[in-house]
Amino acid sequence: MTALHPNTHSSRRLRAALGWCGELLSWLIILGITAIIAVSVIIPRMFGATPYVILTGSMQPEMAPGTLVVAKPVDPEDLGTGTVVTYQLTSGDPTVVTHRVTQVGISTTGEYRFTTQGDANNVPDAKPVQPVQIMGERWYYVPYLGYITNAVGDSQRQAFTVLAVFGLFGYAGWMFVSAALDRRKDSSAAAQEAATT
Repeated sequence: MTALHPNTHSSRRLRAALGWCGELLSWLIILGITAIIAVSVIIPRMFGATPYVILTGSMQPEMAPGTLVVAKPVDPEDLGTGTVVTYQLTSGDPTVVTHRVTQVGISTTGEYRFTTQGDANNVPDAKPVQPVQIMGERWYYVPYLGYITNAVGDSQRQAFTVLAVFGLFGYAGWMFVSAALDRRKDSSAAAQEAATT
């Protein structure tokens, strides 16, 4: 009958603990990347919303530069004071601003006009916003995530999303297979131990 050295048991336990920590860290990374992709690309696309990035400090402290803000389409009649909207500076111009509605009025032609202002600004925006300029109402926002999405262009973002999804599924599959092989290896090692003792 051969007895195993105590160091053999402790080294196996240490390897198992390190393997478990590595697996946990891997899953946390997978979940983090999946959450970023879901929040910045998948969810907005599913619900017809559009992600934008805050570039200035006009909406501080709530939305600092680098914040990703997702705006969903809204009927101008549903907008009220206090609502945060994303609107085009000039109708048809891709340049947008995300500010808070501070006043709702109606023009002489019966069309809505919105006075907007950044939370950090002392004065309202110079021109009232027309309904045609409004891209959407703020649905949700994520601080700092805009820095990541801004660093990647639209076409690159789509390609990266597809690659990341396939990569994550592949990695998850590899983790499952690896874990199954490790369990089989451990059980056969345990059987050998039992046989030798």
